[in-house]
Amino acid sequence: MRKTPAPRPARAARLVLAGDVGGTKTLIGLFRASAGGVTPWRCAAYASGAHESFADIVGQFLAANGAPRIAAACFGVAGPILAGAAKLTNLPWRLAESELAASLGISSVRLLNDVQAAAYGMLRLDERAFAVVKRGRTAPGGRRRWPAATMAVIAPGTGLGEAMLYWDGTRHIPVPSEGGHAGFAPRGKTEIEFLEWLGRIYGAHVSCERVVSGPGLVAIYEFLRRRARGREPRSIARARVAGDLAAAVGAAGVARRDAVAMRALEMFVAILGAEAGSLALRFCATGGVLIGGGIAPKILPALRRRAFADAFTDKGRFAPFLRDIPVRVVKNPRATLLGAARLAAETAM
Repeated sequence: MRKTPAPRPARAARLVLAGDVGGTKTLIGLFRASAGGVTPWRCAAYASGAHESFADIVGQFLAANGAPRIAAACFGVAGPILAGAAKLTNLPWRLAESELAASLGISSVRLLNDVQAAAYGMLRLDERAFAVVKRGRTAPGGRRRWPAATMAVIAPGTGLGEAMLYWDGTRHIPVPSEGGHAGFAPRGKTEIEFLEWLGRIYGAHVSCERVVSGPGLVAIYEFLRRRARGREPRSIARARVAGDLAAAVGAAGVARRDAVAMRALEMFVAILGAEAGSLALRFCATGGVLIGGGIAPKILPALRRRAFADAFTDKGRFAPFLRDIPVRVVKNPRATLLGAARLAAETAM
């Protein structure tokens, strides 16, 4: 008589290291990984530009947390990943999987595009982590957590990230892109003049990232301020000196405290809407568009005004198609970190 094999004991939780490596800020965290998922244990934020390398940040973080033994690591990086290596677009850092694995003393380190990692993380967030910007006909429902359709992700921050959540008939597969570096397509006279102004600064190619990003909001504000009359508000003037001009312009625009800041934010939102609509067309994202990054949650009231939706759907014969596509903002600032942790956990378990 054959004996029934005894059930295998569940694996104990193991520590994995995850990171969200950006041009302005780097988030890094230790997570407990088990069969049930990942649980944050220690997390910290670092100013990227204050460090010579990502390895310096990793070393400081691990030392501050008792140099624990980790099973695997995964890092979302603001730039393309080629042959297991990456150079950040907005920071002079180079990362390589093999070098990081050697320094950490582990066999598994994975690098992937930060918006791709964010897309993995977004799939694990609950409804409370999202804010509706534009309603559409496609929405999660029934037993399925997400619509059985392809979605798009756009993430303005220090730069502009874009990705696709491809639906293969069974699951969503995050696919990276560097679409933010494609050319900016202006709409209307003012945007054309703005493109010409940027062209005198950057040359013939002006990427969408130069416009739909924190530095892009500043550029729009500076362009409009040169054409306007009146004194700049003290809050914005102080932020100019402190080096946090984008946040000040966004806040003044949302609160309607300054006419130029209001116009700059409205123009920024319209250009973001137009690019998000173009992305939905490129990917045929009938499941919806998710807006990530650090800027969108801070300007949510402006995104809910008409400028965004009007620009999103302003696609000629395809306007009816885009009217049916929902758009939501991701409010959780750690989606990339969560996505990286999930992928590290898959390797560790």
